[in-house]
Amino acid sequence: MNGFSVLLQKEWREHTRNFKMLWIPLVFIIFGILEPVTNHFLPEIMRSVGNMPEEAEFLWPEFKGEDIFQSLLGQYQLIGILVIILAFMGTISGERKNGTATLLYVRPMSFRNYFLSKWLVVNGIVLGSVWLGFMAAWYYIEILFNHVDAGAILAFVATYSLWLVFVVTVVLALSAWLPTGGAAGLAILITLIYQIIDSLIGTYWTVSPWKLSMYASYWFDSNSELSDLWMSSGLTVILIVILIVFGVFMSKRNAAKTTV
Repeated sequence: MNGFSVLLQKEWREHTRNFKMLWIPLVFIIFGILEPVTNHFLPEIMRSVGNMPEEAEFLWPEFKGEDIFQSLLGQYQLIGILVIILAFMGTISGERKNGTATLLYVRPMSFRNYFLSKWLVVNGIVLGSVWLGFMAAWYYIEILFNHVDAGAILAFVATYSLWLVFVVTVVLALSAWLPTGGAAGLAILITLIYQIIDSLIGTYWTVSPWKLSMYASYWFDSNSELSDLWMSSGLTVILIVILIVFGVFMSKRNAAKTTV
């Protein structure tokens, strides 16, 4: 069981059997399709069901493709992150509780490989799902709205992907540390509640992982200053490394709490 590839295959098979490989991408793809389609046809829908007088003029703002991408990111920031937390909050703590981890811990196993195998597979699922969702949105934006520069889109999604890697690392590190319920609650506090706090009083600081979703949209404006984005990205990478080390340590420390 020392083989890292064996642990990767275990994680891959597990998430395939519980259909996370299917339903998580579908959630992000559906939102990716609905956002541009809904915004394009919403004026017609409002005219048909709004019970407005015939002479009334219905004014609706004209959205650009860049606006749709940012609107979709807002959907992912709430619903998408909740999906990630609820889907993976028991990745490590759940194995300890149901005794599955006993089959692993009784063998000579590297806890670093154990944690990293989960980290890589979960990030693969999450990032693959998000990229598919944005690519689906891009297709309909090109049809229904305007052309958006491909380089700006890729940089936008890549920046947001770094934030999602941070979210996944937080969830897995907390799952290694706490029971499933505690991991979910603290993960919501760190990723969602603190994000709201940051948006309210975050004008006092400009470098923060919680600002990456906002800084991602800067790629759509060629005149934007990106220094804060780069510093926030660097800080996020450092925090990810620290959280990985913490997750490996807590996985090993809490191995004795596994249900037999």
